[in-house]
Formats: sequence, structure tokens, C-alpha cells
Amino acid sequence: MDRSKKKVDLGSQIQIKFITKQEIYAVPEFPFAVDSKIQCENLNKLVNELLKDKLSDDNGVVKKVDFDFLVNGELLRTPLDIHLSHKNVSSESIVVVEYMEATPSPEPMDCLIHDDWVSAIHSMGPWIITGCYDNSIHIWTNKGKHKTGISGHTGPVKAVQWISISNDSATFVSGSQDQSIRVWDWDIKKGTTNCLQIGRGHERSVECISVSPDSTRFATGGWDTMLKIWSSDPNYEPADKPAKKLKSETKIMPPIMTLKGHKENISSVQFINNSDLITSSWDHTIKHWDGEIGGIKTEIVGNKSFFNHDYSDLNGSVITCSSDRHIRLYDLRSKEGSLVKGTYSSHTQWVTTVRWSKSEEYQFVSGGYDNQMKLWDTRSPKVPLFELTGHEEKVMCSDWSNQKLILSGGADNTVRIFKNKNVKTN
Repeated sequence: MDRSKKKVDLGSQIQIKFITKQEIYAVPEFPFAVDSKIQCENLNKLVNELLKDKLSDDNGVVKKVDFDFLVNGELLRTPLDIHLSHKNVSSESIVVVEYMEATPSPEPMDCLIHDDWVSAIHSMGPWIITGCYDNSIHIWTNKGKHKTGISGHTGPVKAVQWISISNDSATFVSGSQDQSIRVWDWDIKKGTTNCLQIGRGHERSVECISVSPDSTRFATGGWDTMLKIWSSDPNYEPADKPAKKLKSETKIMPPIMTLKGHKENISSVQFINNSDLITSSWDHTIKHWDGEIGGIKTEIVGNKSFFNHDYSDLNGSVITCSSDRHIRLYDLRSKEGSLVKGTYSSHTQWVTTVRWSKSEEYQFVSGGYDNQMKLWDTRSPKVPLFELTGHEEKVMCSDWSNQKLILSGGADNTVRIFKNKNVKTN
């Protein structure tokens, strides 16, 4: 026993082989003997040493590159022997270690000050739009400059989304606790806004909005449990019921379609193509809808209220957040086994918002009532890549539509902007 203990204390060696998909960092694929307890820091030193010639410039100055290491499908965040033990991988055979350039830490940029809680946010092109608990909407440049404030709603603005943006004008849609949806036109050069349509039909607060990829329709959900689909065309006239006009040119528009199926608040809605939608609800379900004929295609049943979700075109998966502080990944393409493909646990209170990266299939952000924003890699379920600090109160909404900017809004009356330095340019 003493001899065996001494052997463990001295440390044993493991045979590893490095591989990478980034050809510029390729090293010879022959085995190396390393200490079984080796961690990322020393693996980094080893790979950088192997790449010394490749990383040297004409003056002999060697550039240091930070790498992440993937072992058996999960990013290494512990000593290698512990990682292998948790993954039930034998250390007797050669362990394949895939390495890739590490994600750089997002850089804090601007802080956009509001007069009340920020409950909705969306970016498109050079513009950011926010919705606030003081019933107002605000438009900002993505450099943090305030362009205009917009009034009209009589309750907190819970959802906003751009419909289209050109050089001269833009249209967007907003939803509010006042039970209405408004479609707006913004004359960028004049700096004026005009409400084109007011949607009536919800009987309680409107909580979420999604615009279809072709911008012809948008969907809304809320506390009345109804999913409603609307036309974004200001000239749309339902065949059986012409739209009413208010004073000026504003029209009262009815929905194209009302879909019933949820039993409690619809907390999040998302077009995943021009016809299909996904909703999540406080009734513990996620529903996949056919937005053309109005039926439910599939349903996922959880055991907690869903507060938010986001679908990724890159990996066909949905991430969700709930009141149990966990983030879960569901693979909609899975035909067998558990639909839950991953659980991510680091927040200490309710998680209220999740957003996928549009360019990195493994990355997403989350925000919660613990005042924290976190950047995750799906291959690291226990430890986020980074914590994006700054909020002094709960995080209520987030956006990653512009891959260069990670945005979050909170009950500290601010929007925080982080620059994503991992954007690949052609």
C-alpha cells in the first residue's frame, strides 16, 4: 500500500497525441508522454514549444498563442487524469487531445443608461433598439450613441425587434404589457418615427416577438397563452375584415392567425424559418409549430417553467433556461434517446435569457437574476468560458444578433455592450 501510494504521489505518465483542425497550428501527430495530472497551462506551453518555428517572425520574435484542449468531446478544465476519470476513458491507451485557438475574452465597451428597467433589446446592422419599463423605446448606434426615444405604449415594453433597415429608413415592431403590438417606421435622416399599425388581439401582456426571416410576418406570445401571427405589411387587409384606421394613418390590425395550445404564459417565440416557429412557456413545454397551417409538429415537455429559448441554425439545437438555474440543450434532430443533450450549471439564481452565437456553433450566452452574463461553450458544461460582469441588478434580456457585439439589458437601467473579439473575418 505504501509503495503504491508513493507511486501515485510521484505521478504517472500518460501517452497523448495532439490533433487540430487549424492547419496553421498543426504539429506532428506522434505520441508524447506527459504527466497524468497535466493541465491546460502546461499543455499550452508544450504546444507553443512545438510550434516555436511556425510562430516566429523574421526577427526571431515568437508569438504566444493560447489554446483550448478538447478530450473525448469536452473541453479540459481539470487535471487530465481527473478529466479522463469523469469521462470513463482509459489512460492505458493513447489519449487524443484536440487543440484549437482559445476564445479571447469579450471586451467591455459601452454602458447605455435608461430611466427604468431594460426588458427588451435587438440589434441589426449599425443600430440597437431597446424597450424599457417606463413604456419607452430607444434607438442607439452600436457605438453607444442615443439617437431617439419613442413613446406610444402605455405599459412596459417587453419585446422589440427590427423588421428591416435601409440607408434612409427602418421598420421595427414592439410589444407591451398594454396588450398591444405596434409597427413603427423610423426616418433615419429626419430622425422621426411614425406608428404604422397597432395590433390588437392579446388579452394580457405581450411578452415576446419574432420576425420571420423574410420579414413578411411576425409572431407574438404572452400571458393570455395565445400565439398570434401578424403581417408586417402596412397595406395588409384581411379578406373578411378590413383594418380600421385611427387618427392619422395608423391602422388597427387583426392577427392573420391565432394558435392555441399553451396553458400558461408564452415566454419566448422564434421563427426558425419562414413557416415554422418554436415557443417556450411557463407551462413546462416547448412547442414546434407549423405557422402555415397552424398545427403543432412536436412538443418537448420539461419539469420547470421555461423563461427563454433560442434555436441555432448551425447545430439544429435549442437552448433553454428555467427557474431551476440550469440551462439545457435540446437536439431537435434527435430521433432516439434523451432529447436533453447537455445541462449547463453555473448561475446561482433564475436564468432569464439565452442567445446562440450566429457564427460559432458551440457558443452561447446566458443572463440571470444573479446579475451575471456568461459566455459558454457547449463542450464545457460545468464552467463557462467567461463571466461578463458589469450589471448591478438582475439581467432581463440579451442579444447576439450582431456577432461583433454581445448585448444585455437589466434592472440596473443599463444596457451593457461587450465586443466579441472572436469574430472571423474573410
